[in-house]
Amino acid sequence: MLSGLGIDAASEAVYRAMLARPEGSVEEWAEDLGLPESDVRDALDRLSRLALVRRSTVDRSQVRPVNPLLGLEALLAQQQAELAAHQQRVEASRAVVAETIAQFAHQHAPGAGSGFLYLSGVDAIREHLEILANEVKDEFLTFAPGGPQTPENMAASRPLNLRLLNRGVRMRTVYLDSIRRDQPTVAHAEWLVAHGAGVRTTPTLPNRLILIDRRIALIATDSRNTGAGAVVVENPGTIALIHALFETVWQSAQPLGSRPEREPEKLTSHQAEVLRLMAQGLTDEAIAHHLGVSARTVRRTMSALLTTLNARSRFQAGVQAVRLGYLPGAE
Repeated sequence: MLSGLGIDAASEAVYRAMLARPEGSVEEWAEDLGLPESDVRDALDRLSRLALVRRSTVDRSQVRPVNPLLGLEALLAQQQAELAAHQQRVEASRAVVAETIAQFAHQHAPGAGSGFLYLSGVDAIREHLEILANEVKDEFLTFAPGGPQTPENMAASRPLNLRLLNRGVRMRTVYLDSIRRDQPTVAHAEWLVAHGAGVRTTPTLPNRLILIDRRIALIATDSRNTGAGAVVVENPGTIALIHALFETVWQSAQPLGSRPEREPEKLTSHQAEVLRLMAQGLTDEAIAHHLGVSARTVRRTMSALLTTLNARSRFQAGVQAVRLGYLPGAE
């Protein structure tokens, strides 16, 4: 059925078996199809060359099927470019692709139609983001917590960022203030600004967020492990609230070219945030996670605060902070 896309019958059967049972193994797919394991492995090699299977990001020893929305549509686009003279055959293949996507849509889009969609795992998140990136028209807004970014993530994001910026998409990203002490992340942020993006920093961020065209958002389900899963939001009322939150944080954040300054007789924004989180009862490790810094940096900041507030303990520091107006008092 997918022979028009250059997929032989055995490879197609293996691909469909993988879509139906994505967490399976070579042995299980072979058993489902009644084929020798060697035939399944040969089919996997052919599917890999067609970019229809990938190594799992979580376990490199495992392979997983590429979402039909990405894999089959990519093959179809290649056919349209290379075989324009055979348009009728390509259109027939499109119908087969649509049928395949519809058949497995309930597995790859649970919750579709409710305005909320749950994505499980980093592979599903990256695939969905690839799909959405092709649909961006006007605006791409991001909260990027976690402090300094990894070289792998920055390198992987550049082609997408450049493609969007070259299309005239307005990009704005809010990082944590802690990136200012990491030269590779600063260099990446400056690269974004040089290509037309807006970048600001703030002491803390609530969660990882991507907001596209004020109509769809991706929010991490676990702020401590953003690759565990994400919720795709399309509900208009919720999107309006998310956009208002982004704009509020953006307006209070500092542009990349400026540095948060300490006003006379006042704390720096970093010190004030450490003090605020300490007053909420958070541990040094939890505060460090919120700010994207090390626990050692938090302890060093607390030591400086004790000196500034002329306090001998954290409790006394809290009392002094309320008295001096750095923290709100009890009402």
